[in-house]
Amino acid sequence: MESGHPTYISSSTTTQVFIGRGKLVRIILGETAAGAITIYDNTGSGTTNTVCVLKASIVEGTYEIGAELQNGCKIVTAAASKLTVITA
Repeated sequence: MESGHPTYISSSTTTQVFIGRGKLVRIILGETAAGAITIYDNTGSGTTNTVCVLKASIVEGTYEIGAELQNGCKIVTAAASKLTVITA
């Protein structure tokens, strides 16, 4: 897992996008979010260091995040939302 590659998520899951330092550039929603999407600067099972939360029912589109992460990028989707994570 390293930053710099697009990651597609389409289910209710926890996804470790990358570990270590990197940048979360944007989230692209392919359809209205079915549930909340929570982004953490963390690894493993921890749910501290919340970067942001995109609420359930947020409409499809591109959301610029621009967050510099120190520990890693972990995304938790509360429902089967279709999104692509862009990192650098």
